[in-house]
Amino acid sequence: MKTSCPNRSDRWKQIRAREHSRREHAFIIAGIAAALFILSFACQGAEIASWYGESHRGHIMANGQPFDPDNLTAASWFYPLGTKVVVTHDDRSVVVEITDRGPAHRLVEAGRKIDLTRAAFAKLADPDEGLVDVTIRRE
Repeated sequence: MKTSCPNRSDRWKQIRAREHSRREHAFIIAGIAAALFILSFACQGAEIASWYGESHRGHIMANGQPFDPDNLTAASWFYPLGTKVVVTHDDRSVVVEITDRGPAHRLVEAGRKIDLTRAAFAKLADPDEGLVDVTIRRE
């Protein structure tokens, strides 16, 4: 007479549960990736840009590097770090790399999508303007 392990069915249930959990995680990760991809296209179009400068010099950015307002970089919540985007205002354009997160959440709610360094903003408009309408697209 064969005796079976009393926990054998429990083990199979645990294995199946783990496999099911892994599949769920794979679907969740795929869903997040798809949402980010769609968001990147949804972010294209007319946006509001601002600039930030000297008061932040030397502060560590989200990418771990110190901030330099003389570099052609930008802060945005809507693009992955390291992404290069083309920012256009009227007939002027500048290519910047996303190196930080911003603008502040309250400003995003007010319509701002990107904070440029002073150097990048100066290539588009007079920094005294403070805010400009821009078009943003991935390079």
